[in-house]
Amino acid sequence: MPQINKPSTISTTADSDDDTLTGLRVILTAFFALDGFLFAGWVVRIPAIKEQTSSTAGTLGLALLGVSVGAVLTMMITGRLCQRYGSHRVTVACAVLLSLSVALPPLAHSALALGAALFVLGVGYGGINVAMNSAAVDLVAALRRPVMPSFHAAFSLGGMVGAGLGGLVAGQLSPTRHLLGLTVIGLLVTVIAGRRLLRYEPLAPPDRTRAEKSAKRRLDGRTRGLVVVFGLIALCTAYGEGALADWGALHLKEDLDAHPGIAAAGYSCFALAMTIGRLSGTTLLERLGRTRTLVAGGTTAALGMLLAALAPSVWAALLGFAVTGLGLANIFPVAIERAGALAGPSGVATASTLGYGGMLLGPPAIGFMADWYSLPTALTSVAALAAVAALIGFTTRRAALD
Repeated sequence: MPQINKPSTISTTADSDDDTLTGLRVILTAFFALDGFLFAGWVVRIPAIKEQTSSTAGTLGLALLGVSVGAVLTMMITGRLCQRYGSHRVTVACAVLLSLSVALPPLAHSALALGAALFVLGVGYGGINVAMNSAAVDLVAALRRPVMPSFHAAFSLGGMVGAGLGGLVAGQLSPTRHLLGLTVIGLLVTVIAGRRLLRYEPLAPPDRTRAEKSAKRRLDGRTRGLVVVFGLIALCTAYGEGALADWGALHLKEDLDAHPGIAAAGYSCFALAMTIGRLSGTTLLERLGRTRTLVAGGTTAALGMLLAALAPSVWAALLGFAVTGLGLANIFPVAIERAGALAGPSGVATASTLGYGGMLLGPPAIGFMADWYSLPTALTSVAALAAVAALIGFTTRRAALD
C-alpha cells in the first residue's frame, strides 16, 4: 500500500505547485496590465495638459523630465527594498502610489507644477516596474520557460486599453475627471489583486540563490558587464517606447493634422502591435533564440520608425507605429529577464534603471530636438537607437545571449 500511495502524494504535490505558479502568474499579469493602463491614460492626455499649462515643446520636455528623475531615483533603491521586504509587498505599495499620483498632472497649471506632479508619478512608476519585474523573473526561473514576454504583453495590452479609452473620452471628459477615474480603477484593482499577491511568498529558485551567493563572493566583473549590456539594449529600445507614448499623438496632430481621436489612436496601434508581438514572444524565443529575435526586432523597429517619422500621411504613420511596435516587442523583456537571471533583483534594478531611463529620458530629449530641428526629425532618433540595440545584440551574441 505505501508503494501505491507514494506516487499519488507526489503527483498531488506537483499539481499544487503548478497551481501556485499559475495563480501567481495571473496576479502578476494583472499588475503589469494595470501599469500599462494607468501610464497610457496619462500620456494620451498630454496634448490637453500641454495647452492647459501653456507649455512649448521645450518646456514640456523639461516637465516630463520629472517623471524621469522620480523613476530613475526610485529604481536605484527598489532592488534593495525588494531584497529586504520582498518583491510582492513592494509591488503592491508602488501600485497604490502610482494609482494616486496619476490624478496629479491635470491639477497643474504651469510647467513647474507639472514637473513636480510628474516626479511623484515617476516614483510610483519606477518602483512598480522594478518590483513586479523582479517577481516575474523569479517566476520565469521557477517555470523554466521564456514566458517573460507574456507579462510585458499584458503591459502593452493595458496600454492599448488605456489609450483607447482615453481617445474615446477625450472629447467628453476633462483630463482631471478622466485621470481621477483612473485613480479609482487603479486602487480597486490593487486592493483585489494585491490581497491575493500578498498571500504568496516571493519565489527563491535554488539556482538563483546559488548564483547570487556566488556573484556576491566573486564580485564578477564580467557578470556586471553583461548586466550593463542588457541595460543598454533595454535603454535603446525603451527610448522608442517612451518617445511614441509621449510624442506620437503630437506628431500625428501637429505634423499630419490628424483628428484628436485619431491622434490618440496612434499609441493604441503601437501598443496593439507590441501586445501581438509579445503574446507570440515565448514561441518566437523558443524557435529562434534570443540573438536572432533581438537582431530581427531591432531592424524591424528601425525601419518602422523611419516610416512613422517621415510618412506624408496619417495612415502611413499609423502603419509605421504598428511595425515599430512589432519590432520592439520582445527586446526589452529579454534584456530584463537575462539581467535578473544573472544578478537577481539587483540585476533587474540595474537593467531597469538603464532601460526605463531610456524610456523616460527619451521624451525630454525628443522635445529639445523638436525645438532645434523638427518633431519628425527628432523621432528618427528612435530608429537609430533601435538599430544600435540590434548591433549590440549581434556583437555580444556569444557572451551575453544564447
